Amino acid sequence: GTGDPAVAPGAHPAPGAGQDSPAAPAEPQPHDARPQQLPAAASDFVADEAQIADLEKALTGGRERKAVGLAVITGMPGTGKSTLAVNLAHRLAETGFPDGQLYCDLRGTGTPATTAEVLGRFLRALGIPGQLIPDSLDERAEMYRTRLASRRLLVVLDDAASESQVQPLLPGSRDCAVLVTSRARLTALPGAHRVELDVLDEERALKLLSRIIGEERVEGEAASAEALVRTVGRLPLALRIVAARLAARPHWTLASMVDRLANERHRLDELAHGEMTMRASLSLTYNGLAPEDRGLLRLLSMARTPTLPGWLAGALLEDDRPVPSDLLEPLVDMQMLDVVGVERTGGYRYQFHEIIRVYAREQLASQDAPEVRRDALVRMAGGWMYLAQEAHRKVYGGDFTVLHGDAPRWAPPPSCTSDLLADPLAWFDAEQGALCGMVEHAADEGLHDVSWNLATTLVTLFEVRGHYDLWEQTHVRALAAVRKAGNLRGTAAVRASLGSLYMSRNEFDMARQALSSALDVFQALDEPQGEALCRRDMALIARTNGEDDTALGLYERSLADFDRAGDVVGRAIVLTQSAHIRMRRGETDVAQAQLDEALEIYDGVGYLGGRARTLRRVGQLLLERGELDLAVLTFTEVLELCRDSGDMIGEGHLLRDLGQAFVLMGRPDRARYFFDRAVAAREHIMDFGGGALARLDLARLLGEEEPGRSRELLAPAVEVFTSRGMKRELAETRRLLGAF
Repeated sequence: GTGDPAVAPGAHPAPGAGQDSPAAPAEPQPHDARPQQLPAAASDFVADEAQIADLEKALTGGRERKAVGLAVITGMPGTGKSTLAVNLAHRLAETGFPDGQLYCDLRGTGTPATTAEVLGRFLRALGIPGQLIPDSLDERAEMYRTRLASRRLLVVLDDAASESQVQPLLPGSRDCAVLVTSRARLTALPGAHRVELDVLDEERALKLLSRIIGEERVEGEAASAEALVRTVGRLPLALRIVAARLAARPHWTLASMVDRLANERHRLDELAHGEMTMRASLSLTYNGLAPEDRGLLRLLSMARTPTLPGWLAGALLEDDRPVPSDLLEPLVDMQMLDVVGVERTGGYRYQFHEIIRVYAREQLASQDAPEVRRDALVRMAGGWMYLAQEAHRKVYGGDFTVLHGDAPRWAPPPSCTSDLLADPLAWFDAEQGALCGMVEHAADEGLHDVSWNLATTLVTLFEVRGHYDLWEQTHVRALAAVRKAGNLRGTAAVRASLGSLYMSRNEFDMARQALSSALDVFQALDEPQGEALCRRDMALIARTNGEDDTALGLYERSLADFDRAGDVVGRAIVLTQSAHIRMRRGETDVAQAQLDEALEIYDGVGYLGGRARTLRRVGQLLLERGELDLAVLTFTEVLELCRDSGDMIGEGHLLRDLGQAFVLMGRPDRARYFFDRAVAAREHIMDFGGGALARLDLARLLGEEEPGRSRELLAPAVEVFTSRGMKRELAETRRLLGAF
């Protein structure tokens, strides 16, 4: 060999190389470096000081902790995770971590950076020459931990994809800290302090807007500023975008920006300024989802309800797994869907941020064929229809006193159904908005059979709770849908149900018209259930107006129709109502027999509401017989049943019954107490007809002793009785007014 380490074996040195050749270059050596890799902080950052204090404590615990400080910031797209992390890191740079700050965008929502790549970058930033960085991932991680062992240094890992991407980047020293942002929750990172960002509260949202466009513009259009904040859902990125657009166009008003954002179809087009676009931010997360999860997100956006039940995912995907809410977990993990509550059954409720919903609907329109969307909508509507029908069955003890259409049902898993409908009226209450919304949604999409059938099934809730406005709203919408489709049976069913509504409000002329038109159709279709329902309600109108013979004739025909339809509960209702006329005529034995049969039917099917109404008639029969104490006991028992079930209409009836009982017992103070409460109860649910009857009772009781109060009570009653054609009550009211 040559004896010259600078010359490779077998090489031929140039002439004179042995004497004049310079020394070989020295091996590169590690050197101390103080990396400062943080991006610029946002000057308009609006801090949540309590949140920042928690993060600072987690990251700067120092000797008090036994492992590296670790904090994870998560949140849906656009909530400002990176902004918070970078601004916090700058605050901590000098005081908490004087040896430097490492930063890397891990590209978790795109093609993630490899751990080896990130370690290589960090090692070079820490003063390790590239030639000395090993190829092995394990060796790089060991060198990285060794290099940080004696330093107080902050590592910021932005947009992490998973725990496996973060774990090798954690220093071994407790003097260092790591701040991670991610759209996933990264719950498998041990010992991490987690902060989940939400949208801004209104105060901070307005402050951010002011910092970007100036306080004068915000204060000058305060109402529009608040509307703008609401329109973008207080989402920081969306707010920054619209603020940047306004700052660039000082001649634009805030009101004009609100108007531009009002159209949902173009909202995402408006949420773009330069390189800041809401659509791009959402696309990063959306594209990172599995194909089946993207599909579910798109289909979920069809729902118009404020919150979503877990079973809905199974219906949309036609997946019959026992726990369909499991399908939603990947969307929750990636912050595209929020868990916003727990149902009484223990199931979860989910919610879109409105901008994510808009994005998902945009993707739905562009990626899913019309037939795919319609089939999913039919299953969604079928799920609501199935549950509403089952709830009705549980209340009434079967498919009684209701008509059904041919729309397909989608049955959630039995475990879901049994849990949800353990208390059917409570379920109706909880899902009232969703159910009413589905009636309108189905009507809009031409699913007329769903619309009318769901609307009429919901009367189970509307009657008990006195929701007359919702009863009318849903039925008017369903009626338009069935008329447009030429659906005669559905039209008759909705008209018959509207007849019941008008009757409940003592609007008897409108009720007769609706019921008569429905009855004509049901007779032509030979639909005994529909005929029975119409004749039952027409009989009740006749009974209320004192036309007892007409009422009894209609009741007899209604009984025959219900028997032909096999509806035993319908039969029991007619028997109970007919017994009231028999009592008025003094035919107490006939009335008792009818009430006994009705109670037997209700006990057989387990319909507690029907039993309560029949027991009320039993109490009235006891009054007729002079058994006053027993009547009061019966009324009190039924009043408690009504209150327990939330039957506000029944409660109003029973309060009035108790008042009448105490009048007969010669206890005017107690009678006044119950009549006062009957007036309040009936008028609270907008039942002014029932309220007027209780006013009449109370005025009779007060008589000439309190003429002023009596006139106050009767004046509104005159208008009610006149408008509703209640002639007998109107005559009595005028007689009393003339006497005072």
